[in-house]
Amino acid sequence: MSLAHAAAPVSPVSGLATHVTEALNQVGSIAGVGDPIAGKVRDSYAFSKHRAIVTTDRVSAFDRVIGLIPGKGAMLNSLSAWWFEQLKDIVPNHFVALPHPNVMLVRQAQTLPIEVVVRGYISGSTSTSLWTLYENGARNAYGVALPDGLRKNDKLPTPVITPTTKAEFGAHDEPISGEQIVAQGILAAEVWAQVQAAALAIFARGQALADQAGLILVDTKYEFGMIDGKLALIDEVHTPDSSRYWNKASYAANSAAPISYDKEQLRLWLAANGYRGEGTIPALDDAIVATLQTTYAFVVASLTGKTVVPSDSRLATIHAQVQALKAQHV
Repeated sequence: MSLAHAAAPVSPVSGLATHVTEALNQVGSIAGVGDPIAGKVRDSYAFSKHRAIVTTDRVSAFDRVIGLIPGKGAMLNSLSAWWFEQLKDIVPNHFVALPHPNVMLVRQAQTLPIEVVVRGYISGSTSTSLWTLYENGARNAYGVALPDGLRKNDKLPTPVITPTTKAEFGAHDEPISGEQIVAQGILAAEVWAQVQAAALAIFARGQALADQAGLILVDTKYEFGMIDGKLALIDEVHTPDSSRYWNKASYAANSAAPISYDKEQLRLWLAANGYRGEGTIPALDDAIVATLQTTYAFVVASLTGKTVVPSDSRLATIHAQVQALKAQHV
């Protein structure tokens, strides 16, 4: 695939995302379809060989659902669909169609029980982030050897894979090494080798396309599954929820404090309000909601070249979309 497909940076219309005021939360049971399998931010409905995934406006941090960001689900679901198209020549994926900005039709997959985090820079603020572990003295986190003298946000010599366990809803993911993944029988050695090769190739493509949009893809999380016996990319991909993006020019000017377009804004806001994953979750105020809406809209516009248009995410509309998919894919 030619990297010319990447769009030049495009700023969304000022305040466009904030025109969305109604948030899509729990989708719930759908007549003729049934109950969903609910994740932190997505609700999915299984058919025979396919699945409808509804990306809601829920936002999570520190492995907890924090609140609602109106318009978020439609923006990030649409961005994932765009990325699946950009990456399909590297590894197959589960994407089939996007009948509505919040609703994605995918092929059923057998999910691999590992979250694959690829990092091009040493950064982060969560307990599993490479910088947090390094700052606390770890020099062999995730089985990755790191030298002394690194500073926060330094670029790594080559991207590294730092996998974590895939925790049940409400629990925390835990660091794990590639050696442990194989030794504990979580994945066969040959499958883990395929996962690593695919993840690094996808990350390289993502960094190249982000670079052309004036962004740095700092790190990201991938999930993989098996479809018809073959490895496939599933879940979401390269969204500001699953990835860290920096403004390229701001990083060149001040690598210690680059402008970020990702969920780190939320994590820092939560930390400033006394929350790091334990205790009472503070209510999101209007300022952080607007900041995240603008961030999501900017990343979508920069990468795809299309400004964000508010969509009809009313519950009745979403139910009708899923019912139509069920009728087509019984």
